[in-house]
Amino acid sequence: MKKKAVGLMFILAVLFMVWGGAAGAADYPSKRLTYIICFNPGGESDITARFQEQPLKKYFGQDVVITYKIGGGGALGWSELVQSKPDGYTIAGHNLPHTILQPMEMTNAGYKTLDLKQIYFFQQTPDVLMVRNDSPFKTLKEFIEYAKSQPPGTVTVGGSATSSANDLGTAMLGKVAGVKLTYVPFSGTGSAVPALLGGHVTALMSYSPMVVQYKDKFRFLAMASEQRMETIPDVPTFRELGYDVVEGAYRGVAAPPGTPDNIVKILAEAFDKTMKDPEVRKKMDQNGFKTEFLGPEASLALVKKKMVEYEAIMKDLGRLKK
Repeated sequence: MKKKAVGLMFILAVLFMVWGGAAGAADYPSKRLTYIICFNPGGESDITARFQEQPLKKYFGQDVVITYKIGGGGALGWSELVQSKPDGYTIAGHNLPHTILQPMEMTNAGYKTLDLKQIYFFQQTPDVLMVRNDSPFKTLKEFIEYAKSQPPGTVTVGGSATSSANDLGTAMLGKVAGVKLTYVPFSGTGSAVPALLGGHVTALMSYSPMVVQYKDKFRFLAMASEQRMETIPDVPTFRELGYDVVEGAYRGVAAPPGTPDNIVKILAEAFDKTMKDPEVRKKMDQNGFKTEFLGPEASLALVKKKMVEYEAIMKDLGRLKK
């Protein structure tokens, strides 16, 4: 009799969780959502979130409040995300390779890669090496030749964050070119750009949207994509110039671990509709972004694939933590 009672209680508990989850999804969202951006205003994550803000409000029928948690190359915001209540009301923009490399390199990043519950990946931006328009370097060849002629580490390359696509792209270029470049990390693209404009770094390893936004101020030496971007056809790839460097950032949105799958599905559907909105697509293209449409399953598959790839790259660069 006692065993039957325990069994009945277990069944009721399971049914309660199922019904509770279904009920929660039925009226979700019933209040505003917080959308955490982990980098400076004006960077790629922020720009995309601003494009998404109004369409998301329309699809959710609730306010979407963008907040900034800046620090640790994004780690501050992601560590806060994984500690947030898994109810679907707190989400965060997140980047690859950052959320893979940081737990690989840092003793305590504050989160683990697979802690982030994948919702949707919506854009990709290849790395681009750039200098000021008044720089003496008109080609990548001239830049590399100059770096080789100087004491190792003399040439500085700024970028957004450590353990990032900019950081990794700079390291990869240095390795294949046989030259020591000093990478200078900033808290985001928004603060890295003024450093190049002010002449505080020799060059900047940033992302493809910079080609559109700063075409009158910067000279773009090479892009770390497999092929030239259709929307930015004038910038050559590193590969076609003889350097096997393919690197860049994927950006998407994630929820805290434990967020119910049915709520993640609602979030993913809203982001999918938003990214397929003609006006949003137009803005993305005009600003140098490559739009992606990866739902929860495809996003998780991408993360797991990239974890394997980046472990091999970091091992080759000698940067895996002991």
